[in-house]
Amino acid sequence: MLFCTFIAADRNFASADEAVDIETGNRLASVLRAGRGVISNNQELINDASIGDKGFTGEVFFSAAIEAYLKKNGEHPLDEGLDPESRSMTETQINAMVEVVDESQEIINADGLAFKGFIPAVFARLANEKFGEEMADRASIKVTAPKELVRNRKARPDEWENEVIVTKFQAADWPVGEAFYEETAVDGKPAFRMLIPEYYSESCLACHGSPKGETDVTGFPKEGGSVGDLAGAISITLYK
Repeated sequence: MLFCTFIAADRNFASADEAVDIETGNRLASVLRAGRGVISNNQELINDASIGDKGFTGEVFFSAAIEAYLKKNGEHPLDEGLDPESRSMTETQINAMVEVVDESQEIINADGLAFKGFIPAVFARLANEKFGEEMADRASIKVTAPKELVRNRKARPDEWENEVIVTKFQAADWPVGEAFYEETAVDGKPAFRMLIPEYYSESCLACHGSPKGETDVTGFPKEGGSVGDLAGAISITLYK
């Protein structure tokens, strides 16, 4: 699934520290989107049952993800101007995505198997989990969604995420693509939290479109969504 890629807007009253956190959050979200887009664009290759070794290695993925990020953002995700902490987080995220692709070679190259199940949502979850393990108490990334759209229990919104989705993103007057962020606490620890909404694009509808209730290729019932409907959100947590 490929979501529309709106970049969260900075608010005029953001402090200097908040501005850095917002920039970091946007970068992490953009890197994830770039990587997820590469997986989406290679679904036909990944699911080609007539080919064994697809040649879709972590190295190939890395080059394509960097190219996608450059095309969308006009700069390298590891731009020389990054502060050490932002660079560390971004490098960890990129390495996590590459490792997921390398560790998934057996299923990607399974000969005679058409649908591999290595879809963008699965890739993102695995990469985010690996990132979280590496970052420990420094940062986390999660893709979540409105409760009624969640397919994997691990993606369920926590209380804070659900509150933002319901009261902000699902409100008729919420600006399309605008993120919500605030200084708060997670398990008693101070943190900067940022939630960036995502919307169905045309490529999502094969699994999430109409007719509602019809079983899609992954075995789940379709949600009956339309292009532009709220599909989910990228949740970024930066611990203080």
